[in-house]
Amino acid sequence: MRSSFFLRILLLITILFAPVLSLAGVVSKVANFSEGDLADWEEKSFEGNSQYRFVDAQTAGINSQEIKDNQQILRASTQGKASGLFKEVNIDLTKTPYLNWSWQVQNLFKDNDEHSKDGDDYPARIYVVVSGGVFFWNTKAINYVWSSNQPVGSEWPNAFTGNAKMLAVRSGEKQLGQWVTERRNVREDLKKFFGEDVKKIDAIAVMVDGDNTGQSATAYFGDIFFSD
Repeated sequence: MRSSFFLRILLLITILFAPVLSLAGVVSKVANFSEGDLADWEEKSFEGNSQYRFVDAQTAGINSQEIKDNQQILRASTQGKASGLFKEVNIDLTKTPYLNWSWQVQNLFKDNDEHSKDGDDYPARIYVVVSGGVFFWNTKAINYVWSSNQPVGSEWPNAFTGNAKMLAVRSGEKQLGQWVTERRNVREDLKKFFGEDVKKIDAIAVMVDGDNTGQSATAYFGDIFFSD
């Protein structure tokens, strides 16, 4: 009787918790913006400073089933300036190759050629960095951008360096003002862009910049994590 009782308890626990365990997977958290946490993030200025601060999602008018009550999100805005928030990380892409994030863009830039230096501004971008170590010229980066005018899925070299590649994850007015969740296989993207099987990344950044166009933009960012 006792062994049968414990077997039933074990079976009940398995039924209740197995789905949770199977769905959880392996996660490497990068940004806890929902908790108002900027620990280990540093601001790097390129031309003045963009503005980064936490706001309550509901107060900011962000409506999504993914947003919890009283949840914090990162508000990023620029008025013709450019700075980004960077964080050094050590992500093993063999275990967690997928970059996950959520964002919302409020407005776009007008009449800018994103392939040129004068038009190299984006209302929102997240990029991953692979350090070249002492060979700093070998540092590589992928910019996942919300483009103002390039087609979704299009890709091109950064206007300032061939070691950074641009990928339009979202574009234009479609879904403008909506909270959107993204997922990218960074390991596969790095292989596609640079022809190398990169197994880890060393930094990640979020940015909104308007220094080249002199224009203004506002975006919001949610939590960022890597998953298997």
